[in-house]
Amino acid sequence: MLRTALRNVLAHKARLVMTVLAVCLGVAFVSGTLVFADSSAAAYRAAASQNFAGIAVTVTAKEPPPGAAANEHTSVLDDALVRKLADVPGVAAVRPSADGSATLNAADGTPMRADKAWAHLAAAYVPGADGKDSLYPLVKGHAPTNGGELAVDSGTAAAGHLRIGSTVTLATDGPVMTKRLVGIVSTKDSRVTAGGTLALFDKATAQRLFATPGHYTGIDLSATPGTHQVELSNRVTAMLPADRAEATSGSAQAAQQATNVDTMTRGYKKLPLVFAGVSLFIGSFLVVNTFTMLITRRTREIALLRAIGASRRQVVRSVLWEALLVGLAASAAGFAVGLGIASVLPDVLGTSADPLPRGPLVIGPRSIVAALGVGVGVTMLAAWLPSRRAAKVAPIEAMRSAEQPPSATRSRIRAVAGLVLLVVGAGLLISLTGAKDASEKNLNSAMLGCAVLVIAMIVLAPLLATPVIRLTGRLTRRFGITGHLAQENALRDPRRTAATASALMISTALVAGLAVLGNSTGQALDHQAAAGLGADYVIGTRTPMIAIDPSAVQRVADTPGVRTATAVADSTVVIGGSVQGISGVEPDTVKDVMKLDLTSGSLADLGPGRIAVSSTIAREHGVNTGGRINAGMGRSQDFRKYTVVAVYKDNPIADDVLGSRTEVQQNSFKPGSVQRILVRTDSGAISKTTEDRLRTAVGNNPLLKVQDRKALVREAAGTMGELLTLVYGLLAIGVVIASLGIVNTLAMSVAERTREIGVLRAIGMDRAGIRRMIRLEAVTVAAFGTLLGLAGGLFSAWAVGSLANGAMEQYSLALPWGTLLLVCLLSLAIGSVAAAVPARRAAALSPLEAVAKA
Repeated sequence: MLRTALRNVLAHKARLVMTVLAVCLGVAFVSGTLVFADSSAAAYRAAASQNFAGIAVTVTAKEPPPGAAANEHTSVLDDALVRKLADVPGVAAVRPSADGSATLNAADGTPMRADKAWAHLAAAYVPGADGKDSLYPLVKGHAPTNGGELAVDSGTAAAGHLRIGSTVTLATDGPVMTKRLVGIVSTKDSRVTAGGTLALFDKATAQRLFATPGHYTGIDLSATPGTHQVELSNRVTAMLPADRAEATSGSAQAAQQATNVDTMTRGYKKLPLVFAGVSLFIGSFLVVNTFTMLITRRTREIALLRAIGASRRQVVRSVLWEALLVGLAASAAGFAVGLGIASVLPDVLGTSADPLPRGPLVIGPRSIVAALGVGVGVTMLAAWLPSRRAAKVAPIEAMRSAEQPPSATRSRIRAVAGLVLLVVGAGLLISLTGAKDASEKNLNSAMLGCAVLVIAMIVLAPLLATPVIRLTGRLTRRFGITGHLAQENALRDPRRTAATASALMISTALVAGLAVLGNSTGQALDHQAAAGLGADYVIGTRTPMIAIDPSAVQRVADTPGVRTATAVADSTVVIGGSVQGISGVEPDTVKDVMKLDLTSGSLADLGPGRIAVSSTIAREHGVNTGGRINAGMGRSQDFRKYTVVAVYKDNPIADDVLGSRTEVQQNSFKPGSVQRILVRTDSGAISKTTEDRLRTAVGNNPLLKVQDRKALVREAAGTMGELLTLVYGLLAIGVVIASLGIVNTLAMSVAERTREIGVLRAIGMDRAGIRRMIRLEAVTVAAFGTLLGLAGGLFSAWAVGSLANGAMEQYSLALPWGTLLLVCLLSLAIGSVAAAVPARRAAALSPLEAVAKA
């Protein structure tokens, strides 16, 4: 039987190629997305990790105690301490550092990686005895020697199109600065090599920007051979002032960093795994469907083996050997293709403005196990089920007919199981229509309901194939006899048709459902912005810890075309243990730039100790106008009782709490600063010219964003936009797999119907008619999968939409007709294109040879 399996594999080369290709593609998408998941997680860890190799101990300054004056707690990290540390027994070398963050503009004035906090490294160039900094070897030019000079790494220079002698604009935490690029360096820092930027200043400038003049942010020590890190750390700690500095071993820092980075990057592991899960789900359909057709086609061959003495077990074992050989070969090829997919996914999912961190491919054990699991495990399971069924058929019955329709009992069981799953899935989703928020419990119920609904559709698909295809057949029959034959061919085996259409059905359901949610959310955000924003432009910082240059407010107000410019101070406030945003405004002018819908009270009463809160805060904490609430504002978070003077409907422009600008500025992270400028233009004009003028007014500061209403909506919908990008990627996976599934189905169907096609040619149907029949059959299958997917996706979007409706009052179901129409047309095009090769092969058959074949 092993020799029989080997001969079967080699005897039908065309069938072998199609089968291997089906398994190979399933393995490629699963292994590729898993490698991408591991590689992207490693790249994010590298982007957020400092390399502690060679560092035995790091000395850092302690935070001053609350209330201590600056001159009472001056940092001890200075050159005198550096010299003392160099004399500690066991210290091989000492390197002080003055590190911080700086955001750079590219040569065209656009910020580089502005929204990525990990990407903006800045440091002092600290030359050693030889005049060179070993951490940052010079590649071109020279090191910065004064406050007007700057050096960057080669990756930053290339990405920003910066050259030696270029003028570079940058900012650290406030006003924009201009430096001349004098040097380009190389670095092994993983935070930079993963896609970050590096700016190097001379030591004095870096100390002034990130520490205080003459002082450092840290001092790194390396140990002599034989000196343990803990021992050296204890020696260093003994000679430090205990209340002003501390020493930490390199291993302890690395362990703490690993914990922090793992927490920070945990979410980045989940998104690519969604790709892998869907790829596994859809790819399995392709493999199972291919082998089911393969075994069904070989029913007569299996019957012959049974007739000459082979037992059921031997027949099944022979097929499993064949599946094992095919699976191993396809797994190896698929894994190689998967590595190619993993290498291009970062470019596909990233953008030039927001690229993903870069790093080498990481091939972990789970990628290899998954490749073998899909390539061998799923393949053998896919071969075992139909072969076991075929082996049970009596030899004489199998020789009489190769087609064995499912029994009535099996069809009834399928119908009952599908209906139960349908009721459970639909019930879970309908139960969410009264949900008031998108809590974790509701989200889990929504995902479970959608998953059960998809499974129900897969189970019921063979039973739905006949009525749905007969309904769509009214269109195909317009093509005459070829259309009628195409419909009947698609109905010949509903299980095969359903399995072939399942990949397209799942992809369509995902895209349709999330496209509807994305479009509805986008429109709700647009309405919310229109209802809450009276200004035409918002100039803002990227975090509350950054300040706008006070002089910029007046420059914006003096910009041609600007009618009003109002400053807003942003900070945070802790209420009931949760952190909320607070906006400090001028009570007299807030109505000009914010459209606030008050439910009670008046904003004119804002002042010290008096705040306004959103409806959500009022509901969650049980307060109304006139009530008092305990809160801690800003960095100090000294809790006190605040009087609520007004309650307003939720407004993203106003944050969760409103206070007087004077009080918020006093308690902000940058005392006395502002974080936003709300701008009204003459006649509400919004144009590229006005935007450029406003950017110029704030000095093209890369830390600041100049946004009109549309840009604010795009930013607010950022998460949904990322999700839609993921979904369109999943659609691409489903499209490719569905296309190959249709090709496989039609190719084997054409082989099964060779004699039938010969008869059609013999009685007068020309080659064009044969091709048209095969194409219409493929389009019919694609249309069936698309219709089921659209129905499931739209129903899920309607039910899940109530979660968003609970969070956004303006939310309502809005169908993206253009996207849905594009999905339908794309599906039909998939069917037509996928049928090209089988149709050409069918049309090329000689009538006499086809009739002669059994």
